[in-house]
Amino acid sequence: MSAEVGIQKFSFPFARRDGGRVHVKAPQPAVAVAAGEAEDQRPAAKRQLSSEGAATVKKSAGPGLRGSAARRKKRKELFASVDIFRRLDSHVVRVGAELKENGVSDVAAIVRVIAGVAESQLEKLRAVWVWLCHNIEYDVCGYLGRRSEAPCSPEDVVASGRALCGGYAGLCLEMCRLLGLPCQEVTGHSKGIGYRQGQDLGEVKSDHLWNAVLLDGQWFLMDACWGAGRVDLEGRSFVKRLDDFYFLTEPEEFIESHFPDEERWQLLETPVTLEDFQRRVFKTSAFFQMGLTLIRPLHSHLLTERGEASVSLAFSRPVAFTYEVTPRRDFLHCGAPERKESGPSSWGLLSLSRASMNLRLLPPAAGAYDLRLYARPEGDGGLLSWICSLALECPEPGAGDRIPDNPYLSWGLRPEAADLGVTGGDLGGEAAQTEDGRLELRLNTSRSLMMLCELVGPELEVGGAKAKRCLACQIQPDLLTCHVACPAPGYYRLSVFVRDYEEADGPFRNAANFLLRCRGPLAATAAGPDALFPPDLSSWCGPGTRTAQLGLCDFSHRGALVGAPQGKCNITFRNRRDLELHATLSRGADVGAASPFPLARHLFCTSVDSKVTLSASPPGPGTYRLGLYARSAPGADFKPVCDFVLRNVCERAGLPFPRVYAAWGKGCVLLEPRAGLLDASARVGFRVRVPGARRVCVVGRRRTELRLNKSRVWEGQVAGEDDQEGVTQLKLVADSPDSSEMAVLMTFDLRPPE
Repeated sequence: MSAEVGIQKFSFPFARRDGGRVHVKAPQPAVAVAAGEAEDQRPAAKRQLSSEGAATVKKSAGPGLRGSAARRKKRKELFASVDIFRRLDSHVVRVGAELKENGVSDVAAIVRVIAGVAESQLEKLRAVWVWLCHNIEYDVCGYLGRRSEAPCSPEDVVASGRALCGGYAGLCLEMCRLLGLPCQEVTGHSKGIGYRQGQDLGEVKSDHLWNAVLLDGQWFLMDACWGAGRVDLEGRSFVKRLDDFYFLTEPEEFIESHFPDEERWQLLETPVTLEDFQRRVFKTSAFFQMGLTLIRPLHSHLLTERGEASVSLAFSRPVAFTYEVTPRRDFLHCGAPERKESGPSSWGLLSLSRASMNLRLLPPAAGAYDLRLYARPEGDGGLLSWICSLALECPEPGAGDRIPDNPYLSWGLRPEAADLGVTGGDLGGEAAQTEDGRLELRLNTSRSLMMLCELVGPELEVGGAKAKRCLACQIQPDLLTCHVACPAPGYYRLSVFVRDYEEADGPFRNAANFLLRCRGPLAATAAGPDALFPPDLSSWCGPGTRTAQLGLCDFSHRGALVGAPQGKCNITFRNRRDLELHATLSRGADVGAASPFPLARHLFCTSVDSKVTLSASPPGPGTYRLGLYARSAPGADFKPVCDFVLRNVCERAGLPFPRVYAAWGKGCVLLEPRAGLLDASARVGFRVRVPGARRVCVVGRRRTELRLNKSRVWEGQVAGEDDQEGVTQLKLVADSPDSSEMAVLMTFDLRPPE
């Protein structure tokens, strides 16, 4: 029958209530043993079975027997979860507090009350376990030798409410005896307080006691001392915290921290040697409760090779990790927190996949260290729990730069990246190398996302102007691209944050963190400080989601970076929605020599039907920002569409384009001359399309009429030096059917003869 049903039927045959308090009568003489059996009748040796346990053992095959045909029953076969004991546990905690308040210290009376609702051997044992963990504290003062005598007998332990491990085990044995539960005290070594990693236990007396109990003809292990809480040696206090892991623990997991003096109490088919026990990595209960598996190393002593060492864990459900490396301490359970917040560390590279974690350690100096790993189930809030510890020894550190802090714990794609819409990328958890400071990250997406990036590294202030000039991001419906320019050699952290594109007010969440290593200076491939990206780049570089939504498509350049190897370039695309467009050209104010013409003169826009051409002729080498803006109605504000990063490596200065006026509209095409700076001494041929014009002229010192040919192109020759003496500018003018006046389309500057 379930514990829940038993609790519903529970009544106190030996107790009465008065004002909400429990008054316990003297216990009846025969619950599990004869009325005359008392404490002095218990065997003196702590490892001897109780009378009931001994009788049962004679009939059983015995614990630890190898080669038995019977399959060992797992804890989960006894109960799927401790949640089934919820009502029983609440009852034990409540009546235990009432008994304590009433000053009841008689063990038999306590047992009668707490187990009165139990309807199975398992429930009786659970009642004992919960009462022990909630009512007995570890005697820290006794352990530290600050108390002359520690409570030992069950009655003294109950009366004082404190005990060392022997007091817990002895009281558990007595309570089980009174309930007719076969129980055994087991002595041995443990990796608890006072334990040094790697110490030789063969020369040390066993220092711990726990219990073995017989249920359904099979022995199980439990340790109420470890289940009740932990010792804070720095604060010299006991921290109560119920840990159900140590209630009927699986032998394969119990042996990681408890080694019995008698091999049979390992309860293993293949027993572990003391030497193997000493070498094993210490794992806490949280390690097993999260379903973790240690892949490497298999021993607790981790030695670096060429300044590096690695640790790998496997898991079946997403887990967040962090770690802490500190100088070696004397004891395993001294000075370090059991739980900690996720925090940055520059000791190594922690990378996660869907099913594993790999930590590559890079100690910055030679020495002996303690390594602690912490974890929590992904999605759970709060602190991370200590899961295991290793001793790290670094004879000689590797030669390398400092790794930047990573407050987001792991390197590479986060385990939850797919849920955020990021399905994969071309960089992994290891450091990506670049020789010239330039690197490109590409992330595939399952839906349209927005992206923000953050670069941290040498000489960069987080969020500073220089850090922003190191990134150029392109956002496409199924692809996110980030171009990186590392300004100096060293390690960098590139963090990527995303949100759904449609959720304009949604928060950005960290999807990936990549470690980049720059081996050479960025300036080696470009000219001076202009090697970085131009300032004021938007989050929308190159064609992508936004341009597609606005009806701008068929771009000749699909990437965000556009080269101009000959000092000029053309970017073409289609304007399907007939938006009014505007383009600008800019760069940092501190780079390059000033051009005699504004940068606007080095950019020229032509629009015919739906085809748009942006022509650029930069005034010198370097990187430029080509910004594209649009508006859907006259008088409305122009809104940014996207930016292109224009890289010009040509040392020759590009000539400016003509200065354009409002009359130069859609459909107008300048075929020649394309340059806006003409030689005053030379004859210049003009060819231009001006839709709807009745007359087109070039006006200098005198007017030159252009003729309309069969191809609807206005053309003609403009005289040179003799006819243009003293003139500094030529104007291209035209009239239209709507006006009898000539309107200026554009102007050309004249360069006087040398």
